[in-house]
Amino acid sequence: MNDYILLVPVLLPILFAFPVYLVGRRSKKERDSFAGVVGISEFAVCVFLLMMVLSGMELELAVPGIIARGIYLKLDGFRAIYALIAALMWMSTTIFSREYLAHYRNRNRYYFFTLLTCGATVGVLLSNDFFTTFIFFEIMSFTSYVMVVQDEKPGAMKAGETYIAVAVIGGMVMLMGLFLLENRLGTLNFDELHTAVETLSDPSALYLPGALILFGFGAKAGMYPLHIWLPKAHPVAPAPASALLSGILTKAGIFGILVLSARVFLHDSIWGGVILTLGVITMVFGAVLAVFSIDLKRTLACSSMSQIGFILVGVGMQGLLGQHNALAVWGTALHMVNHSAIKLVLFMCAGVVYMNLHKLDLNSVRGWGRNKPVLNFCFLMGVLGIIGMPLWNGYVSKTLLHESIVEYIELAAQTGASTGIYHAVEWFFLISGGLTAAYMTKIYVAVFVEKPVKPFEEHGKRYMNWQSTLSITLPALALPIMGMLPTPIMGGMAQLMRGFMNGGSPEAAIAWFSLTNLKGAAISLTIGAAVYLLIIRTVLMRKDESGTKVYVNLWPSRLDLETLLYRPIVEKLLPFLGALICRVLDNLTDWFVAVLDHTLLHRKPIPPRNDDDYAPGEYTPHVRRSYTLQRISGSVSFSLLLFGLGFCAAMGYLIVILLTK
Repeated sequence: MNDYILLVPVLLPILFAFPVYLVGRRSKKERDSFAGVVGISEFAVCVFLLMMVLSGMELELAVPGIIARGIYLKLDGFRAIYALIAALMWMSTTIFSREYLAHYRNRNRYYFFTLLTCGATVGVLLSNDFFTTFIFFEIMSFTSYVMVVQDEKPGAMKAGETYIAVAVIGGMVMLMGLFLLENRLGTLNFDELHTAVETLSDPSALYLPGALILFGFGAKAGMYPLHIWLPKAHPVAPAPASALLSGILTKAGIFGILVLSARVFLHDSIWGGVILTLGVITMVFGAVLAVFSIDLKRTLACSSMSQIGFILVGVGMQGLLGQHNALAVWGTALHMVNHSAIKLVLFMCAGVVYMNLHKLDLNSVRGWGRNKPVLNFCFLMGVLGIIGMPLWNGYVSKTLLHESIVEYIELAAQTGASTGIYHAVEWFFLISGGLTAAYMTKIYVAVFVEKPVKPFEEHGKRYMNWQSTLSITLPALALPIMGMLPTPIMGGMAQLMRGFMNGGSPEAAIAWFSLTNLKGAAISLTIGAAVYLLIIRTVLMRKDESGTKVYVNLWPSRLDLETLLYRPIVEKLLPFLGALICRVLDNLTDWFVAVLDHTLLHRKPIPPRNDDDYAPGEYTPHVRRSYTLQRISGSVSFSLLLFGLGFCAAMGYLIVILLTK
């Protein structure tokens, strides 16, 4: 059944991006209003789609022939909720952008590409085929690049260079993996993948294409070691763009990882172990980077990397737990939702700070938030949510993820398997939660509690207008409401979303605020308090010349993975290897011609026809060869011809092998 209504949330922002741009050339005020109306309309459409799902409907759309492979979309509980979250984030940031971008150049361009990115992202989240996902994923990557480089300052251009390089390389690697996956399974349709996997005699053949696809999606998600764009792009991008990059574009990468894990590698313990390992590293490393950071938005960016690690831990636990994956599935789905909502609030609050001060360094914005109760309240709601404070939304999802680790330890102990490594995973989880509490306390105290080093210049106007206040306050209010009503709100969302990940329901009702669950939160918060008092307030703060304690970043710059590893590989190693290969191939053709010249093309010396023309000793025997043969054998064309013949032979051999498999 073709439900063409699924095209509406995808095409609406894409099609209206063009009239928004044209209106902006005539009137900036009308353009801002028009873009806001488009955002509200997109949100209304997604609300309607969610209501259809709640009524028991499941929609599908297949449009064959587009880009040869066709476009396939589907709407279920997971997709409906996440499309709604995407629309909510675009609506809120578009309304906030009206004030935030008031003094920016090239606002027409920003709105145009933001709306294109919105449509492409919703296309990813509604896709039901890996090729459809890939098409929208690549559109999203290229259009969102413009959001990163909006300022066009050197820092923004360099961050954009990193962002687009990761996106392009990740996309090409992913495409290679998709080709291999389709060759082995015969389909890329999500609903057919698991059935196709069960028919394979050797499922291990899927690990290579799985790794390549994971590379592409993991790069966008901010997974270690492909996270390098995240801490660089967020500080330089406009705050509304940062909220979208962190809150929803990273989830487009997680979407692909979920499909791969729940449809291709369902209940695969090896795959689950790999994802768990990557998740733990991402979770811990992102939190450590955030502890050291003294830039407000960079701290939030590193925090996003860490929270993506929490989500990947949930995905890994799904594979390890197998049929008992209910808690892991619920925790993964809800932490995705929570992270999107929390980062929407936090990045827009950071945007208010930058909008007024044009600074992000904690020492420069220190104390600016004092006597600003609305902004203080909104930021505090985000802080309490992300650190996992009981009665806030983050506590619910982190508790479920923690309990999934504990559940696996108990199951493994019953079978006599070693559980030491998983006890370590549990402690890494709790410590990362503690680091989250430490760095979020650091930025909250710096902006809203500490006294400013010197008075700030007041411009005699409100620090944000009523539209910006509304766009931040309403999402902030939702965070404690979700946490205080976990069963009807969070549990209801998890029930709708679990089918996408082939997850079940918990065997017993979850006691959200039991002593066991509260104990895990208490351990993390205690670790956070210790890190804040013993490390941040002592080691990471120093007195300056005036005797004032200031925040310092002691993280060694040489440990930047891009500078240390990736740029030397791309800028030095790859060109060297390319030149070496070209030189070897060039010499091989020369050697081949020389061999031919002394074997098949060799001629015996032939004296000239009239030997009387030469005096004794003047005659030197020579090889009689045709002029044409001499020209061909000594030319570049002959070398290229030989190389081309060899290349065609190799490609023909590979094609025959693939066709006969």
